[in-house]
Amino acid sequence: MRVVVATHNAHKVAELQRILEQLVPGIQLQSYDGPEPVEDGGTFAANALIKARAAAAHTGLPSIADDSGVSVEALGGEPGVDSAHYSGRRDDTANLRLVLKNLGDEKHRVAAFTCAAALVDPGVEPPHEHVELGVWPGTIARAAAGVGGFGYDPIFVPDGYEVTSAELTVDEKNAISHRARAFTALATVLRERFA
Repeated sequence: MRVVVATHNAHKVAELQRILEQLVPGIQLQSYDGPEPVEDGGTFAANALIKARAAAAHTGLPSIADDSGVSVEALGGEPGVDSAHYSGRRDDTANLRLVLKNLGDEKHRVAAFTCAAALVDPGVEPPHEHVELGVWPGTIARAAAGVGGFGYDPIFVPDGYEVTSAELTVDEKNAISHRARAFTALATVLRERFA
């Protein structure tokens, strides 16, 4: 089963392949080489669907996409859907530094990663669309730590852990992350539609 992953982010494609190959035997994820759509949705789900629709329209193949980010309670839910461009540009280090700066000495550091995983199957009319959400609760560390993962991983401490998600092994993260939770739910739909 060939499925397009609607992203140009190689880290994300590799992470999804590791998550889904265990859940959907025979799935072959391929990178998306088309134009990036404008992600102007107001929610993670809306943005995930925008990306999956664009990839499905460009390739004619079933497409999956995700939109994810971290929301910090003390910052009124920021960065939220603006996580990738929180500092004004797509720069992981600048984005997480801005979160730390804006939090300052705030004691209430509750946060959550959210992932919306979308599937668009253009093989039926109208195209089948489905979205699953995964939420990973935690807190924001006072300083970055760890070299694994990407994005806000170096400052996100998952509930039940004393290390950041960037300090977890790939297998540990893939078992509990917001992305794993959303795509584990979406895997059920993939198996039902393409078995």
